[in-house]
Amino acid sequence: MKQSAYKIIISIWLLITSLALSSCSSEAPLLPLESNATILAFGDSLTYGTGTSRDKTYPAVLEKITGFNVINAGIPGEISSTGLARLPSLLNKHSPNLIIICHGGNDILRKMNLTQTRNNIQKMITLAQANNTQVVLIGVPEFGIFLNTLPLYPELAKQNNIPIAESILSEILAKSTLKSDQIHPNSQGYQLLAERIALILQQSGALLE
Repeated sequence: MKQSAYKIIISIWLLITSLALSSCSSEAPLLPLESNATILAFGDSLTYGTGTSRDKTYPAVLEKITGFNVINAGIPGEISSTGLARLPSLLNKHSPNLIIICHGGNDILRKMNLTQTRNNIQKMITLAQANNTQVVLIGVPEFGIFLNTLPLYPELAKQNNIPIAESILSEILAKSTLKSDQIHPNSQGYQLLAERIALILQQSGALLE
């Protein structure tokens, strides 16, 4: 009963927010997900949920909001090349209907070659789509004073015609009340991240509420 009430409240919020943003929304289209769909949340510590408890990570909150089975496949400290090597086994194991890719943050922190980071994320997208898995991308900012999302993320989203949560991490990490440290959200921040992703799923047609 408590979870049903939570979903009703979130559904109303999503509807209001969607109407408010509909005039400026240009999300790439996705196919509707069945009620028993599996979503693979794939990435590093931002997906794992460093800075909060396991039940308040963005995948856990997204599962509560949508009712979908959301698998947390985040590994703290992972770089994109390691993630790329890890992805095929996850796709084979879970056969997800949709994957949310949030990767590259550790490449940025380690000042690695971002051309290679872009290539690795493109290969992740290609692998997922070859597995008939729809893709949503989360943009990662360049950690520092300005927290601008790196251009490679919107470029990849446009190139592959996939939805992107382009600026939500930048918005969260710009506010001290929403982060646990300089590069990780806190519980409130992860809540906002999950809500933004749910909104993108709704606007793109994957989430029918």
